[in-house]
Parts: sequence; C-alpha cells; structure tokens
Amino acid sequence: MTDARHTLDALGARLNRLRTGRDLTLAELSELTDISISTLSRLESGVRRPSLEQLLPLARAYGMTLDELVDAPETGDPRIHVKPHVHRDGTKTIPLTRRPGGIQAFKMVLPPARCTPPKSLMVHEGYEWVYVLSGRLRLLLGERDMVLEPGEAAEFDTRTPHWFGPVAGGTVELLSLFGKQGERAHTKLAPGRESPGQEVGNA
Repeated sequence: MTDARHTLDALGARLNRLRTGRDLTLAELSELTDISISTLSRLESGVRRPSLEQLLPLARAYGMTLDELVDAPETGDPRIHVKPHVHRDGTKTIPLTRRPGGIQAFKMVLPPARCTPPKSLMVHEGYEWVYVLSGRLRLLLGERDMVLEPGEAAEFDTRTPHWFGPVAGGTVELLSLFGKQGERAHTKLAPGRESPGQEVGNA
C-alpha cells in the first residue's frame, strides 16, 4: 500500500515529464487523448488523480503499457514484466534480465524468414553465448559455417564477423547471453575437457 500511494502521489509529476520530454503541448496531448486541457493540467499538477478512463488514452498516446505509464512498483515476479520484442522479420526477443550493465540474458525465437544470412556479417564489441533449445541453428563465425542441434552451445567474441539463424525451413528457439567486451559467462567443464573458447559442444 505504501508503494501504491507513493506511485499515485508521484504520478502528476511523471505525466508532466512524459509530455514535456516528447515536446508535446497540453493542447496537442488533448487532441490525442480527447481529455480537456484543463483536466490534463490538473492531472499533471497533482490536483486531480486520473481515472482508468483517462490513463488508457494517455498510455496509448505515449506508446506505453499502463504499468509503464504509472511507473508501477515491481511485483516480485519478473515473469509478469517479460515483454517480447518482435522484429520486422518475425524474430522474437524476450529479455530475461532487467538490471543495467553486466551480462544480459535473452530468449530468442528465430522464424524461417531469418534463414538467409546478410551480405555483410555483424561485427561489434562484446562476447556472446548461445544455447539451442529447439530446432537447428546455423552459425556463421568468421570463415566457419556450422549447425547447432538442440542442447548444443557456442560462445564467441562478437568482434569476429558473425550471424546466426535457423536452418532453411525451420524455427529455432535459443537462449543468448551477451556481455560487453571482456565479460564472459563462467563455464564449469567436466574433468579433462578443454575450455571451449569459440568452440561448439553439448551443454
């Protein structure tokens, strides 16, 4: 209840920051939401608390969910806040971590439309680890062209030209860990096995 009261008390100032941060006037926001200028002004000054009927058009105008609009407190279960991002080619990326910095974790679903590699492979700072959950993943890494089966993983320096996608006609689900340059996932290996480096193998 304390978190809820704090969220409501801070909502007016948040609404004002959202509007001014987008360089919108009260009149322009009024046209987008069908909420009168005077009502919007009272909401932003904290004189009046918004109703659900007012929050919904505001959320649509700002392109946000209701939770994002009111800056709702965390529920304690991060699965409730998982929001997949769908790319133009149909790829779904689901963030599994929320903290800034450090290694970031994602679940990805790669559709058949992503089976053709680009003319130029991607190169950027960082280090990546991928683990195939289902389907067959084609990985281009420098001069290497390989296929990973379910249960197989690969890790590589992303300064090496790379691309990955499903084998033609298939869909792939995978987990991806990505860290900035120098950050790697720590892998414990069975006795006698060498560090995988840029190798592929069973997890």
